[in-house]
Amino acid sequence: MNSPVGVDALASAVDQRPWYRQITRDQRRAFWAVFLGWVVDSFDFNILTFIVIDIQQSFTVDRALAGALGTVTLMMRLVGGTIAGTAADKWGRKLPLTLSILWFSLFAALSGFSTSYAMLFAFRALFGLGMGGEWAAGMPLVLEHWPTKLRGLASGLLLGGWYWGYLLAAAVFQFVYPLFGDAPDFAWRAMFWMAIVPALFTLWIRSRVPESPVWLEQQRKRREAEAQGRRIDEPRISLVRIFQPDLLGTTIQTTLVIGSFMCIYYSVNFWYPTFLRDAGRPTLPYLALFNIGAIVGTATWGRISEGRLGRRGTATVTMVLGLASLPFFLHSNNDTTLLIGAAMMGAFGMGIWGMAPAYNNERFPTAVRGVGAGFCYHAGAAIGSLMPMLLGALQDRGISIVDGTTYAMAVSGLFAMVIWLGPETRGRSFDA
Repeated sequence: MNSPVGVDALASAVDQRPWYRQITRDQRRAFWAVFLGWVVDSFDFNILTFIVIDIQQSFTVDRALAGALGTVTLMMRLVGGTIAGTAADKWGRKLPLTLSILWFSLFAALSGFSTSYAMLFAFRALFGLGMGGEWAAGMPLVLEHWPTKLRGLASGLLLGGWYWGYLLAAAVFQFVYPLFGDAPDFAWRAMFWMAIVPALFTLWIRSRVPESPVWLEQQRKRREAEAQGRRIDEPRISLVRIFQPDLLGTTIQTTLVIGSFMCIYYSVNFWYPTFLRDAGRPTLPYLALFNIGAIVGTATWGRISEGRLGRRGTATVTMVLGLASLPFFLHSNNDTTLLIGAAMMGAFGMGIWGMAPAYNNERFPTAVRGVGAGFCYHAGAAIGSLMPMLLGALQDRGISIVDGTTYAMAVSGLFAMVIWLGPETRGRSFDA
């Protein structure tokens, strides 16, 4: 990073120590705050994929409506991400991050008290607001702390938090859910009630995590300009700025890139536990390999994106390898092959996410990075949100999960090549 930490950036360019020894205490704290928030965010969302069959039975809805619970959450992420991103640009990254974690913890827990499908639908929509806000405020907080040359690695490690959360959801479903096996209507509610615990985590964020040095420097420069009577040519609301002519193309293209990544993810992820349950297979071994593969893959590909391949080349390679994993992942009746396929899809198909947070944040200047990256990420999530409902509707019409997932991922993977319509962002400065 340049500007307030320009000396650090220069020093790190010749630092030969292992990367983990180059990270300061403040940088580590910022990382863990957002990483752990993302883990619990992922747990709260992904637990739905394991209990969607029970919800269907409790409220007597078809699979399209069951899938809509995932869709509405992802769509409302756009609203939450836009609000929190705008707030993060104006008041700093920490406050919106804290409020977002409190918000999604509350409405995830309230989901367990739903007495009708409509009530559950509303709670999942409100949950989506906080889910979107956590990402929009949290990712800039970390990436503005870390050195430029390690931004891709930080990006991959952060995204790995999503798969740790998914793995945690799989473990809870495997070991806690059976304790309520005789009362499935109560069991799925208990899964949601666990979500209240992360709210306590916000106390640590408020007291121990430092504000972004890049944002603080940008605010200092703004105050200095105002004191000198110089005009600041920026809208008061940063959301307006990303739709002005010079940034509009960036906003649209970045949204399409993230949208294609989201379609890849949700075409594979949302119905996969149901695919396993329908086939009578235990979910934990397959999901463990899938998520461990993704944890390793996102960190590895995020690191690789700092090299000659860059962000765009890395996305292309992982997309091709992800498509090549499909026959092992879904199109086999052999348990061993399917287990290998789960690990391959995690490491390659999900590896495309390793460079995504860095790329998304590198597209926008500091003054609008919160709302710019937050809006594009969650507008992309809104595009991807169509996948759970679409694949559910295809199943209602007789198309198998295997075929529907294959078609959806193939089309989404090809569409991901819109990343080449924009610039390479590796090494881009985060000047305040």
